[in-house]
Amino acid sequence: MVFVSGHFNVIHPGHLRLLRFAKECGGRLIVAVESDRIAGNAAHVHEQLRLEGVQSNSWVDDAFIIDEPVQAVIARLRPDIVVKGKEHELRLNSELEVLDQYGGKLLFSSGETIFSSLDLIRKEFRDLDSRSISIPQEYLKRHHIEPKRLIELVKCFSKLKVCVVGDLIIDEYITCQPLGMSQEDPTVVVTPIDSTRFIGGAGIVAAHAAGLGASVHYVAVSGDDATRDFALAELASAGVTVRLLVDDSRPTTLKQRYRCKGKSMLRVSHLHQGAISVALQKQMLEELEQAMDGADLLVFSDFNYGCLPQPLVDEMIALAKSRGVMLAADSQSSSQVGDISRFKGMDLLTPTEREARISTRNREDGLVILAEELRQQAKAYNILLKLGEEGLLIHASNGNVDSWLTDRVDALNDSPKDVAGAGDSLLITSAMTLASGGNIWEAACLGSLAAALQVGRVGNTPLRTEEFMRELA
Repeated sequence: MVFVSGHFNVIHPGHLRLLRFAKECGGRLIVAVESDRIAGNAAHVHEQLRLEGVQSNSWVDDAFIIDEPVQAVIARLRPDIVVKGKEHELRLNSELEVLDQYGGKLLFSSGETIFSSLDLIRKEFRDLDSRSISIPQEYLKRHHIEPKRLIELVKCFSKLKVCVVGDLIIDEYITCQPLGMSQEDPTVVVTPIDSTRFIGGAGIVAAHAAGLGASVHYVAVSGDDATRDFALAELASAGVTVRLLVDDSRPTTLKQRYRCKGKSMLRVSHLHQGAISVALQKQMLEELEQAMDGADLLVFSDFNYGCLPQPLVDEMIALAKSRGVMLAADSQSSSQVGDISRFKGMDLLTPTEREARISTRNREDGLVILAEELRQQAKAYNILLKLGEEGLLIHASNGNVDSWLTDRVDALNDSPKDVAGAGDSLLITSAMTLASGGNIWEAACLGSLAAALQVGRVGNTPLRTEEFMRELA
């Protein structure tokens, strides 16, 4: 236990540095705020407001008001460490007498001169500025779509049963403070000051669906490690029914992003890309067969890390078609590896332009020709071609095998914070819209809105129905 006391009129950067140092000295940080009576003229703000300011800091585990000498509080709590500012080191410190009686320590530090407020660092992971999001009014007019219709479709998501299969990924964002340039070699030197983990890959696709109200079953493969334990806990808290089969030959995929001042500097991936064994493929098929009982939608979220070998994909597709389950797929390509067209007969495919060109080996034709070539190669029904900041190209069935319509939706967020996860949110939202009875134009609109919401914050946070309702209102 670490103990700090003071007036804390206004929580300023000096306080933040002191509290951060104190927290790093032990496992639990206790802060005592002197009452108005004890503080006397030094209290410029009412004691309750000063207490609330301390309690709002994420370093602090517990805080309370004291109305007695601090020595008496220390004698009663018996903290292992008491921390005071560096300016007190050469002064008389009455706490020492009490600490000596039971072996406690007194440390002096004002903290390091680095950006130290976790509350501000983590704000970019939590907060969404919806002012940068726009609804495509001209697009809605072209397709005679009313916002109230989109709201009705979002409400219908809660009636769906969704199955998701694909690679589980954990995304870790490591926030760093720059220290300067190394003198030994031309290398930037940083120190990590915070780490935040999110569910990614097919896992976040499942979490998005659950956050939007659907009943969700997720089947995947992971290693037997602490990262797997984190994934199980996070998926359970998101409301996802999950079955993670253990593959002892691989780690659970972990992707680390080192960020500094809001920008990613380096990515490190811990993964194994070999195909899972035939025995595990059989187990996955059995798990999916049970999960698909009464399902409306099956979503493949493939990252080409070996979770979905082609024989398994073919069997899963056949199983879904035999039960009349709608199918959607996305397959992210690493380097030149990947082929989204291997998911045959999908009701919806959501590739990027690059992934479509890799699959078709077409590097020259225009977007409409490219989309049609991919559709024929994959025998797909609808294609949403993701174009990044240029938005979305829709290549849609018109109910006639020889008649296809094309349109586009602009990117709906003009100030994205983190584009990672945009495709996952678009995939699941568009697919659920189709499964709820919406058409491809409505699916593209809601999918684009989902992507706009997702890129408006850093890291993968499950979508929520109320976010859609707020924007559509």
